[in-house]
Amino acid sequence: MRLRTALLGLLTVLAVTAPAMAEYPDRPIRIMAPYAPGGNIDVTARIIADKLKDVLGVTVLVENKAGASGMIGADIIARSPPDGYNLLVSANSMVDIPVIYGNAPYDWKTAFQPISHIQAVPAVLVVHPSSPIKTLADFVKAGRETPGKLTVADSGVGTTNHIVLELMADATRAKYTVIHYKGSGQASIDVLAGQVPAQVDQLNSSLGHIKAGKLRAIAITSDKRVAELPDVPTVKESGIPELKDFTYATFTGLFGPAKMPPDVVKKLNEAMVKVLTDPATVKKFADLTAVAKPSTPEELRAMLDVEDRTAVPLIKKLGIKPE
Repeated sequence: MRLRTALLGLLTVLAVTAPAMAEYPDRPIRIMAPYAPGGNIDVTARIIADKLKDVLGVTVLVENKAGASGMIGADIIARSPPDGYNLLVSANSMVDIPVIYGNAPYDWKTAFQPISHIQAVPAVLVVHPSSPIKTLADFVKAGRETPGKLTVADSGVGTTNHIVLELMADATRAKYTVIHYKGSGQASIDVLAGQVPAQVDQLNSSLGHIKAGKLRAIAITSDKRVAELPDVPTVKESGIPELKDFTYATFTGLFGPAKMPPDVVKKLNEAMVKVLTDPATVKKFADLTAVAKPSTPEELRAMLDVEDRTAVPLIKKLGIKPE
């Protein structure tokens, strides 16, 4: 009895004197942006990192690790400890790229824990101002009547810009010759110079050229017209029956490694809701023609599932492979 009493007393002392377990987060958080600096993913990561540090009270660092269309950086996070200190900003292309490369080091469905949607940007079809193509109907007609004659630039194999072009072409049974560049910037240079007649781009990348009259916007893939370009119709408004319900956006989300503690996921999700409803943050994204909107982890996973059901079958059908 005395031994038991002594042990209980010792345990009580230890409970009182032992340091309390640190509450998450208590050290810097890393956000991986698995592409080169300056692009949509990198800018998105830095905008949310800047506000997350205030909401969570710790330093939030952005790391760039480009390569293999985002798979190198994403794999680093997939293999990181699932403790909430290693996060990833990625787009819906995380579903498409592994199918195209065929040798992804992870399965996106099981390797990552969705945390929250961040922002979405529509695609825009642009042409050189001298182009005889004035409408999306003209664009589709050219692809139907002279298959493969019209050349269209995009930002690379498997990018969302490439996918949206293939989805529209498949729906309308049109055919184009696609030139894949290493990024939207390089593609725009040739379109601006008149060397390539058309391009599918993310709206935030082309907006400045459109407003300056250096590119003509034909159609936007958003559900409604955007305030920055009120005279540019949506694809849905084109009058083409096969595209009457067509919408598409490059959306980004915040992820962590699989098997993160539920309480950590919950805390990060709540933090992202605060970040993405902050007026200053919303304006930063709006200035980039992006719509900031938080989501539940389940809603973000559902968005990826839609990409999996729509884009992946087409990728397999067309046999799209890296160049």
